[in-house]
Amino acid sequence: MGYLLLSGAIAAEVAGTTALKYSDGFSRLGPSLTTVLGYLLSFALLAQTLKSLSLGAAYAIWSGVGTAAVAAIGCAFLGEGMSLTKAAGLVLIILGVAVLSLDGAH
Repeated sequence: MGYLLLSGAIAAEVAGTTALKYSDGFSRLGPSLTTVLGYLLSFALLAQTLKSLSLGAAYAIWSGVGTAAVAAIGCAFLGEGMSLTKAAGLVLIILGVAVLSLDGAH
């Protein structure tokens, strides 16, 4: 159940961060509300996740997968480029998450 909640927390965080791009500095109501609600839901689900997963592993997965997903969304839909440096950074994030999550359940 912990990983299911963590997946929801990641999805909410990615939605909130993506909406932040469209909020135009919190001057547009819809994307601004989506950002705030996305982050609230994300933290609520992350807090529930910590009942069954260790803090280090859960946070590493949440932040790492969220970062990689937002970077991929930026490249695929927002016209942000993918350089060799960015790709290497994403690979390192994914490897770090994998190592930290080896001992994730408690």
